[in-house]
Amino acid sequence: MDWTWYLFRFDGRINRALLWQALLIVMLLAAVLGTIGEAINVFNGHKSTTTTTTLIFSLDFNLDELFNAVDPRSYRLLRSADRPTLIFKLSATPLFLWIYLATANKRLHDRNRSGWWMIPFFVVPGLFDQFSDLLPKSNWVVPFTLAASILWLWGLVDMFCLRGTSGHNRFGPDPLAETEDSSASASSPAKSWDQQSEVEIVPPSASPPGGMHVKRSA
Repeated sequence: MDWTWYLFRFDGRINRALLWQALLIVMLLAAVLGTIGEAINVFNGHKSTTTTTTLIFSLDFNLDELFNAVDPRSYRLLRSADRPTLIFKLSATPLFLWIYLATANKRLHDRNRSGWWMIPFFVVPGLFDQFSDLLPKSNWVVPFTLAASILWLWGLVDMFCLRGTSGHNRFGPDPLAETEDSSASASSPAKSWDQQSEVEIVPPSASPPGGMHVKRSA
């Protein structure tokens, strides 16, 4: 598999398993970078190395970090000592976001949808959740909350649970069909040459051999 195309390009199609795999890759990268963030906190004096004996694999690198980046409150409430950690997270978040968008876009293609469906499935629910606490506690907000929840659930089921369109669509061939074809060709044994089926036995001709003639009666 072409990993550059899989993780960073937006064309083509992938199936559900590859989208879940991409999510796992992002989580593992987030765990590694989260551990580095914990080390930064230790060096800044936030945590004592004598009070803990295990590494904390922080999974704070998630999609919420993207929406925190556009929220000014995230910076006003931040302590000055936490700013190096925030800068570190913001520098890593674009990488995770790119991988997620590239794989999710190809998964939407597998569902025969344009990548613009990421706006109702991802952007709208995320922004609403980030700024929902600023909305007044009123009944007219309930329909918007319900709509954002429905969009999020719809996107989750559509992208992570449902099978893609069978056969070719406008975005490319069926990835499941390609996987089945490649596995079938790899598992089929090489055909040996059957000499008996290739040799053709020709019956002898009824005509006399050359140079011999039938003697005619006088």
